[in-house]
Amino acid sequence: MVGMGRRDSHSRGPGQAGPGDGDARDLTVLAVPFYFASMAAEYLWLRRRAARAGPSAGDYERRDTLASLAMGVGSLVAPLVGPRLLAPFTPGRGRYGKALVIGALGAAATTTVADAVARRAGHDTREQEHEVRDPSGNGIATHAVPEGTRTERRAAARLARRVASVGGVTAVVAGGVAITTTWASRTTPERLWRRRIAPDLGTGILAVGAAIAAWDFLYYWDHRFMHTSRYMWAIHVVHHSSEHYNLSTALRQPVAEALGTFVPFGSLCLFGIRPGLVETARGVNLLYQYWIHTETIGKLGPAEEVLNTPSHHRVHHGSNRQYLDRNHGSILIVWDRLFGTFEPEGDRVVYGLTKNINTFNPSRIATHEYVSMLRDVAASTSWRERLSYIVRGPGWATAHRAERAAAAGRTPAAETGRSELEVPVGA
Repeated sequence: MVGMGRRDSHSRGPGQAGPGDGDARDLTVLAVPFYFASMAAEYLWLRRRAARAGPSAGDYERRDTLASLAMGVGSLVAPLVGPRLLAPFTPGRGRYGKALVIGALGAAATTTVADAVARRAGHDTREQEHEVRDPSGNGIATHAVPEGTRTERRAAARLARRVASVGGVTAVVAGGVAITTTWASRTTPERLWRRRIAPDLGTGILAVGAAIAAWDFLYYWDHRFMHTSRYMWAIHVVHHSSEHYNLSTALRQPVAEALGTFVPFGSLCLFGIRPGLVETARGVNLLYQYWIHTETIGKLGPAEEVLNTPSHHRVHHGSNRQYLDRNHGSILIVWDRLFGTFEPEGDRVVYGLTKNINTFNPSRIATHEYVSMLRDVAASTSWRERLSYIVRGPGWATAHRAERAAAAGRTPAAETGRSELEVPVGA
């Protein structure tokens, strides 16, 4: 479940209507009373089961549930606040957009120069610290450069590394905001509706069905992308952070979606699906995902072949190696079957991350992967390495970090998140 009650990053903002909207309402918000009623019923059922059979990972834990509810509230508030805060920094639209781009380019240039200086100073220092044999062959060794000069060059290398560290993080953050705000502003349903290449499909049952099916298809790829590129995983990891699995887990939603480049669901408008129907499809899609976050429902027979079910989605939330990055579908599981990411439920599912963060603090839940990612960027020594830490799979980051630690003869620092295993998809 990518967003319980969010208004998609590419959807219109509050108060903006699109063709065919009529008196449209956000279905996921209207369903809030149902969420709480169903969670209460599940809680009572699980409590009775625990009294008979003992505790399980599906049980409600007070701190975990409160964290999930807090993240759910945050996911409703963030889309109302984030885009407004970032709007002034949108290139080509906001008053600070140009300054943001210039700042990002300036930081990138400074970092590039600092990288070169650090490499040169480090190379010179290593060369100077090698002993040079006397050409006469008498075995006497001398240093190529006086100790004072070597000390100065080591200091220059350290200073250049500090500059590159700060500049790299600055460039990545500023450049990331410029890219994500531009992407969001250029892929709204209204903008793409005006550029549609197919006739208006209207608001009939066929148009609604097409919108829901098409949204489901795009959702599969969007969800898969969020598991295979680290800057997107940093947004989505929130939803996988709980070690429990019940209906409250469905509400544990991202709050940083304004920092992502999602598959543009508004592209449906290019094919004659009205913006209002895109919003309806979003609501139906997300409402469907709510009920599959439970251990109280077993396998559903023939429906398992076509639909995403609680059994399939339990797999998706598993940290077991065979379950990592599997079953990305929303309503239909056929996309996973078609594109090679399907895994049936077999072994008991272990929920959470491969390295759990051991906190119920919503702010840390929301930011821990960003902190880890920017720390990796700060420690990088080249743009290839920095960008790889951002855009490559989270498994790559873990493997590369381990390689660097091994080369330096040390043990990697403790990590957090699903990114701690080199996973088969997107590694």
